Amino acid sequence: KFMQGMISHHAQALEMTALLETRTEREVMRQLAQRIDISQEDEIAMMQDWLRERDQTVPDLDTHHQPGWTPMPGMLTHEEMDRLEAASGMAFDRLFLELMIKHHRGAITMVENLLDQAGSAQDSQLYAFTSDVTADQSMEIDRMDAMLAELSTDPRVQLAAGFSDAGEAIWNMALVAS
Repeated sequence: KFMQGMISHHAQALEMTALLETRTEREVMRQLAQRIDISQEDEIAMMQDWLRERDQTVPDLDTHHQPGWTPMPGMLTHEEMDRLEAASGMAFDRLFLELMIKHHRGAITMVENLLDQAGSAQDSQLYAFTSDVTADQSMEIDRMDAMLAELSTDPRVQLAAGFSDAGEAIWNMALVAS
């Protein structure tokens, strides 16, 4: 069930990155989408093979669009996907990053939920996959958090610590006040 749900989870991430082609003007966003596409496509293929090897049902990539399907943690609602599809430019970039961070955190939650089940880590391939998901998605979350901070208009986002540097602290306060 974990692998089947994760295929749908990854498929939605691919739908999200496909929107970048026409809605962003920033090359760094396109590069992020390319990294996500490559990793998600490779992992989908691995999960499909894993399921086939065990004579389990391999879901279609659009299974998450079927009536009655239960969304996995972090997956976008129809309303969130509609908002993302309607956005463009810098507003799209911000919303994409916010929603993809949520999406990635959901994948980590799925892994944590799986590993909470007794005996779930017995399969070495599954254990390696869950370890990779946690590591890769955590790194991408950190990268996207930094990208999101760069897009912020809030002057407090880029403040350096002024604890031991009074000049830095005064400059920070001037920025916040402005």
